[in-house]
Amino acid sequence: MIITARYGFVVLLALVVLSCRVATAGELNAKAINIKLPNQIPWGQILAEGSQQAVLAGDPSKPGLYVVLTKWTPGHMSHPHFHANDRFITVISGTWWVGTGDKWDPNAAVPVPAGSFVTHYAKQVHWDGAKEGDVVLLITGMGPATLIPSPKAH
Repeated sequence: MIITARYGFVVLLALVVLSCRVATAGELNAKAINIKLPNQIPWGQILAEGSQQAVLAGDPSKPGLYVVLTKWTPGHMSHPHFHANDRFITVISGTWWVGTGDKWDPNAAVPVPAGSFVTHYAKQVHWDGAKEGDVVLLITGMGPATLIPSPKAH
């Protein structure tokens, strides 16, 4: 009786180990999940204002939900502008510098560290960018995404 119980325990343990190995070595169902590793994210060209964008979901130029990564290069900041719709931003890496109002003054910008969450409210003037290093932002919003220069900026 002891031999049978010990044999049953060994078989059970082997099945548990085998099932764990199968689960970790399996392939993911492409209909269930899509993973893009950092080196697989398609970044666009660096624009004149020192930013670069990678569209992760949706199409920012069309109506509907979009998700983009935006990278600001060191020393580049936007000028006062606003967006037609709310935008929700998570700072992924670096320190993002932001300011509000029509007066553009990078020295008055407030630092926003990695891990922070920011809401840009529709039609409210702001400006932002990077100072010392690259900044990567995850931006989610409803398209079409717009960037409208403030007519009162100085």
